[in-house]
Amino acid sequence: MALSTSSNFAKPDDAFRAIVEAHRGLNDAQSADLDAALVLILANHIGDLDVLREAILLAQRRMLDASQQQQQQQ
Repeated sequence: MALSTSSNFAKPDDAFRAIVEAHRGLNDAQSADLDAALVLILANHIGDLDVLREAILLAQRRMLDASQQQQQQQ
């Protein structure tokens, strides 16, 4: 199975809204705990270590790119 990076949701805005709403009213620590639990639950659902590793690398690259863009703007 390859990592899918295009939206698989019929209504992607609704999916994003559901995630945002799940964090509403949580403090930073609770929000981080929710994110960690959600990641582990979805990683288990995927069930493919190669896909998980690819997703981790993609997320790390996106964080690095965002950090570099912020530094260039300063």
